[in-house]
Amino acid sequence: MNKPHSPACERNRDPILAVLREHFAGARRVLEIGSGTGQHAAYFAAHLPQLIWQASDREENLPGIRAWLDEAALSNTPPPLMLDVSSPWPDDRFDAVFSANTLHIMAWSEVEQLFARLPHVTDIGATLIIYGPF
Repeated sequence: MNKPHSPACERNRDPILAVLREHFAGARRVLEIGSGTGQHAAYFAAHLPQLIWQASDREENLPGIRAWLDEAALSNTPPPLMLDVSSPWPDDRFDAVFSANTLHIMAWSEVEQLFARLPHVTDIGATLIIYGPF
């Protein structure tokens, strides 16, 4: 399979990584909501090996994410989860959540669902980082 590719991921990954290094310094498990192509997951997990980086997205994006993660062959990237904010969420707990370029393409009701469900998958004191146009 040809991996999906986003030029924007290449351009923004280093500035985002600098923020993640600072704000996820004490984290152990990160849930990435809307992993898209999978590029960010592979890049950030490689540069933040102390974190378990859990990629997730809607079903149609999972093959591309798997391609990036399989190629990276990192021990800190479990298989991506199917996660549509309007569907059931994982039972796992995370102490950090990251999402890039997702909220502006969601319906407002989906944004509300995302924020309503975050407390059910995050530990007290979890860090949330959202990147994108607002």
